[in-house]
Amino acid sequence: MSKLISWNVNGLRACREKGFTEFFAEADADFFALQETKLQEGQIDLPTPGYLQFWNYAKKKGYSGTALFAKKEPLSVSYGIGIEEHDQEGRVITLEYPDYYVVTCYTPNAQTELKRLAYRMRWEDDFRGYLTGLRGKKCVILCGDLNVAHEEIDLKNPKSNRQNPGFTDEERGKMTELLAAGFVDSFRHFYPDKTDAYSWWSYRFHAREKNAGWRIDYFLVSEDLKERLTGASIHTEVYGSDHCPVELDIA
Repeated sequence: MSKLISWNVNGLRACREKGFTEFFAEADADFFALQETKLQEGQIDLPTPGYLQFWNYAKKKGYSGTALFAKKEPLSVSYGIGIEEHDQEGRVITLEYPDYYVVTCYTPNAQTELKRLAYRMRWEDDFRGYLTGLRGKKCVILCGDLNVAHEEIDLKNPKSNRQNPGFTDEERGKMTELLAAGFVDSFRHFYPDKTDAYSWWSYRFHAREKNAGWRIDYFLVSEDLKERLTGASIHTEVYGSDHCPVELDIA
């Protein structure tokens, strides 16, 4: 049985002052993935006894970045997806184990006025190609902030947000393509019709206390792992970021 946690911490140094260390210890996960660490090497001293630490930093200071903490030594580690255009922002870490890969990802945001949507589309196609390449070798577990609410059930106000960043037809279509390429949304596997289940809330308009949120943080697994899934949850009780942690349990 393995427990995996993923959390967009929206700045790890700030999150550490708001309960990160306590939740990390209490979770006692086998894998703990972070997105949007907003760090450069040497900017944090974060003791995690019993875990190996893997960091991927953006070239730009105070921006993006991912980390993955694991209890077991991987067979191999890779950073990025091997395409220079996409590997400047510290967005992907892959750990290889005997029977699966664990990948954490912080997907680029399409941004205001969708000024980065064309880039996002290139990213989506290339990242899907990367994942299907891994899946050709062994099972894949993908986690992270994928910056898209896939279906209308995945955000509070779908009509007023249509064609806003994270809920464009184009981004939703790419998520559909990824799932069609042989991946399963673990949360929807267990809770296909569950409403009001969100992982991100704007800091504006008291969105979190009203639960006016979006589900944009995921665990996707390759189809061949579906039978091993034992649970998926969203830790809405955990604060410290504008996102909350999400969890996958696997046999």
